[in-house]
Amino acid sequence: MFAELAEPPLDPILGLAQLLARDTSPDKVDLGIGIYQDEQGQVPVLDCVKAAERWLVETQPSKRYLSSAGNADYNTQTRGLLFGEGSDGFTRSRTIQAPGGTGALRLASDLLYRLRPGGRVFIPGPTWPNHPGILKASGHEVVVYPYYDMATGALRFDEMMATLADLGANDTLLLHGCCHNPTGADLDLDQWGAVADLVAKAGAAVLVDLAYLGLGDGVDEDAAGLRLLATRIPEFLVASSYSKNFALYRERVGALTLVGGNEQAAVLAHAHSLPVARTLWSMPPDHGAAIVARILSDAELRQGWTSELTTMRERINGVRGRLAARLAEHGGRNYGFIANQRGMFTMLGIAPEGVETLRRDHHVHLTSSGRVNVAGLNSNNVERVADAIAAVSQN
Repeated sequence: MFAELAEPPLDPILGLAQLLARDTSPDKVDLGIGIYQDEQGQVPVLDCVKAAERWLVETQPSKRYLSSAGNADYNTQTRGLLFGEGSDGFTRSRTIQAPGGTGALRLASDLLYRLRPGGRVFIPGPTWPNHPGILKASGHEVVVYPYYDMATGALRFDEMMATLADLGANDTLLLHGCCHNPTGADLDLDQWGAVADLVAKAGAAVLVDLAYLGLGDGVDEDAAGLRLLATRIPEFLVASSYSKNFALYRERVGALTLVGGNEQAAVLAHAHSLPVARTLWSMPPDHGAAIVARILSDAELRQGWTSELTTMRERINGVRGRLAARLAEHGGRNYGFIANQRGMFTMLGIAPEGVETLRRDHHVHLTSSGRVNVAGLNSNNVERVADAIAAVSQN
């Protein structure tokens, strides 16, 4: 069964770790894998997380099973974070804990396939590379809509809307909630409103992937598009993750939130989602969810998290500005869009051979698509990286 298997292709994201490990240069820079790094190039454990873990060790009474829905307090806190506690969106929603944002997306994908068999899922071009794989694994037909102009770093909004005019009542639209991966280019509120009106007219479903809440302009600011949707359309799904904004990558802390036209509809959607979750993972891991629930429900810890998240966000946005400014000194292509984008990523529009030159000659590692994780930049490397990018771009 296994002896005749061919060598599998390298994963475009995870395979970067192998390439990075083979680079023995002390000056190598990791701009590939999507993790937050601090000014020293470390991936920190947040102080609020350490405090919550200490509390958990001292007070957790049992390791018994929970339900397929996971940690109930975590689910409630997630709804509050997304929509604001006590809001209409909060009342009309129910949440299921999932193993990471990826697990939440797979749960949503399988559920949508059951509810809308034969429907298509429209995804942005480009998007997170795992999106089409997850959706196709559930059986969906995937349609790519125009989203980003690689040459200018701008949204292709008119072309996007023209393509989305083909949405039917059985189809689903996938949107990035904020900090678009891989481009860093987000819809503004007027554009969110236009999309919501189009979807409402078509009767299509919406799945929002929200993996970077708080890393753009702030939690409430980053949730504004999501909250606008709740005022314009009766039903949608939100796959969210705490990997980035709590730096809980390996704990796999995600959630699927189902918004209904009213509270009873949300309760029913939740009930129909539980058997799907049961076949995927039975019960999600609790440790990371218990940490998040503790932090969000404790005023002091929540304030600590807000402060640490602000530090992360401001560092990312600051280094964006420094990268754009240094590139501007070289002339040539206008990279000013980098400073105006949000989140951890941007797309440089560099061809794969240019990316290979960056890796080989400059020890700067990014994906073959030209996606850069700007959180891997710091005061010690940002100018050198900008100079390398400029050299490759000019050549």
